[in-house]
Amino acid sequence: MSEVSVKSYEPDEGTYGDQGGPCPDPVKPLSSEASRPDLQGLLPAGHLSSADVSPSPSAEASGLLSLPWEMVTHIASHLPAQCVITVLPKVCHALGNVGKDSTAWQLRARRLIGPQAGFPVGPREDFDWPTACLEMEQLITCWTSQAHLLARQTQEVVEERGQVRQQQRGGQDGEPGVEGGGGEAEVEGVGVAAQEAAYGADEGMEVAIEGEDGEIQPIEGEDQLARLREELEERLEDDAPALMAEERDHRMMFDANEGQGGALNHQEGLADPRNNGNGRLEEMEHCQPARSPSPPPSLECITLPSGHIAQVNSVLLVGGEGTVCATGSRDWNVKLWDLQAGPSGTLLHTLGGQGDFSTHRGWVWCLASQESQESLLASGGFDSTVRLWDLQAGGAERGLIRAGAAVLCLSCQTDVLLAGTFDKRVSMYDTRAAEPLVKSLRLHGNAVMCLAADDKYIISGSKDCTVAVYDRRAGKGLKKLQLSSYLLSMSYSGSEVWAGDNGGKLHSFSMQAGTLKPLSQFDVGHTALVTGIHRTPGSLYTCSSDRTVKVHVPCAPPRTLCTLHHQAGVNGLSVDAGVLAVASGDVCVEVWRPRK
Repeated sequence: MSEVSVKSYEPDEGTYGDQGGPCPDPVKPLSSEASRPDLQGLLPAGHLSSADVSPSPSAEASGLLSLPWEMVTHIASHLPAQCVITVLPKVCHALGNVGKDSTAWQLRARRLIGPQAGFPVGPREDFDWPTACLEMEQLITCWTSQAHLLARQTQEVVEERGQVRQQQRGGQDGEPGVEGGGGEAEVEGVGVAAQEAAYGADEGMEVAIEGEDGEIQPIEGEDQLARLREELEERLEDDAPALMAEERDHRMMFDANEGQGGALNHQEGLADPRNNGNGRLEEMEHCQPARSPSPPPSLECITLPSGHIAQVNSVLLVGGEGTVCATGSRDWNVKLWDLQAGPSGTLLHTLGGQGDFSTHRGWVWCLASQESQESLLASGGFDSTVRLWDLQAGGAERGLIRAGAAVLCLSCQTDVLLAGTFDKRVSMYDTRAAEPLVKSLRLHGNAVMCLAADDKYIISGSKDCTVAVYDRRAGKGLKKLQLSSYLLSMSYSGSEVWAGDNGGKLHSFSMQAGTLKPLSQFDVGHTALVTGIHRTPGSLYTCSSDRTVKVHVPCAPPRTLCTLHHQAGVNGLSVDAGVLAVASGDVCVEVWRPRK
């Protein structure tokens, strides 16, 4: 288990991650005008037009194009991927060929992830190298800077606490006769271990401390209490960092006993400062000394206004470009939010039919929408129904499907809606038909927990620890894999399938010609159920009921860039156009997005 909360990745010298600039907008391409001055020094005067120039050096070539082509591609690999994709083709056809050179993109990817990691994890045939490199550069720039920001903020809080304690201690030294309120203020925020000892001494109660032999020894009597007080003061003065570590260890053990079923990941050093400091961060900021200015963070985080009255089980970004967010909760409701309205988003609708007091008649457990038809939203719940909503018509009810059992997962394809249910079935529905059920498949021996599909295959994971593949065109089941754990979340794109299990592990599979092949199993630091996963060629996001969200580079093993900590278990996530939405058990939905 790692002991650092954020494994900040620093790319090799000269990579895009070293530039330290703001996060590039994942939607808007870089303009050629903005990038052209940087390219003028690379080309001779006559090569800045769009004339067709052969990539092979000729006797008359000069400047950059007179170099061997391998050297040209190596030089271009130091430019941002977005520049190579959108700008170089407008400079000249020869440099436009750099973006078509698979070897150049592989060189770039190697520089981004390092020589020791394997990439891609799945098959290399037909792998989208330009998209992968573009996404990796944006991911590393945004989330590495965010990790550094969290680290800096946490360090500032720790330093500020130390200064406050020193000031309080100095006041006590000046007034040796005072033992009251000042002493209590001194130990506040220092650590649970120190507080227990101090409070016990002040009240004359029996206090237990650890002896030299490791046994717990009772302390009684005024002399021993005085010695204990002196030892405590020395520890507060000389070993404040150690006490802070004890504080974190104690809290993690307490939180685990509260219901997590195991100790939280020992990665608190760079946690969100809002989750530390006993709510005193705002107070600390008022008395902080002037510091050197820092560049603005690449990402901003907003928390949607409290609209639900129970845990949010599912979250889904719809509408394209991460502009609208749908949330499903145990309060039986589905809500739509406009993320672009106001500083923290605005509630658009609470979905429901005319006269209904709630969206469903039970917990809302899953959400899905069609990528090619953003107007359709499907919600599944413990009331054994799938409800369809028309987003373009203001969230009007579009249909009702009775599934016969609690709906645990959904997947929307262009021509079919898939639902995995508690009664061990995967059902296929035509949302346009009066009788929507097309086929019901019995592929597992227990509840179906997760689904992924494309126009050819359906992949499902069940609580019976199996993964099944169904061929839609042939109308038959193919291979079934037996695992040692069961999968709760799944992401399928290209030829790779990634999934998270009930033990905190990640699994990767290759999917080619209907053959699902296990590749690797990874431990990325999650200690409980992996409740959500999203993988693209150049990014990997995971969340867990261990109260963390992790952002990784999808190599083997995954390289963790940042870990976000929450007050409660995280139930799901959704990613679209660089925007990350997170649903947690404390009724909150956080949205991380590139700063405008």
